Amino acid sequence: MNASTSLGAVPSSTITPPRTRRMVDAPTRVFHWLFALSFLGAYLSADGERWRLLHVTLGYTLAGLLAFRVLYGLWGPPQARLSLMLRKLSAGPQWLKSLGTSVSSQSLAGINWRQGKNLLMALAVVALLVLMLPLTLSGYASYNDWSDFLGGDWVSEVHEVVGDAFLVVVLAHLALIVGLSLLRRKNLAQPMLIGRVEGPGPDLARRNHGWLASLLLVAVLAYWTWEWQQSPNGLITATALSSAMSGQHDDD
Repeated sequence: MNASTSLGAVPSSTITPPRTRRMVDAPTRVFHWLFALSFLGAYLSADGERWRLLHVTLGYTLAGLLAFRVLYGLWGPPQARLSLMLRKLSAGPQWLKSLGTSVSSQSLAGINWRQGKNLLMALAVVALLVLMLPLTLSGYASYNDWSDFLGGDWVSEVHEVVGDAFLVVVLAHLALIVGLSLLRRKNLAQPMLIGRVEGPGPDLARRNHGWLASLLLVAVLAYWTWEWQQSPNGLITATALSSAMSGQHDDD
């Protein structure tokens, strides 16, 4: 008997890690981060002719990711279905009514804050998916110079306005996650990072579908590589990089 056992310490071999359950599968997480990075890159490369090919490539990437998410939301596993988010949104009027009743009676004990959190999260996700369609279509029309056919430069203006609205929703989504994480003293971004949360109960996502996540990542990287090879000077030229590092703006 060693010293640690004689002192009543629990042998390390008997210590079990805390139970976790899978909440988000791999394809949803890979889609989420590819979508976020592509939008960030597209937004930052929106100004200037030197960044145009990169901006357009990332825009097409967003369109492809949107198509994947819609298909996955229609025929994917139950926890990833778009119908689940719509059901959460359909409960919005009832939750708002209960909130108004609780506020008027000056009693917040009866408010279902978890349902409110799920409602706001679903609203942000649906808003992003809905905004993506006009953002992509207006960007495609602008890139292909459809202004004469459509009767003016209003398409470019729509693209810019929708892009700014998209950014506002993204920032609101991030603020919501940070705020709720602080209030609940719990990292609400953890499921989208590692897919799992601590606690008992069954897995919400029964299967991880890692093969599909890998296929999605490979497809995006292959598309970026193809676009880079098709561009005479690559998607990011040396001139654009040097101007970005020196803080210069391209107003061409």
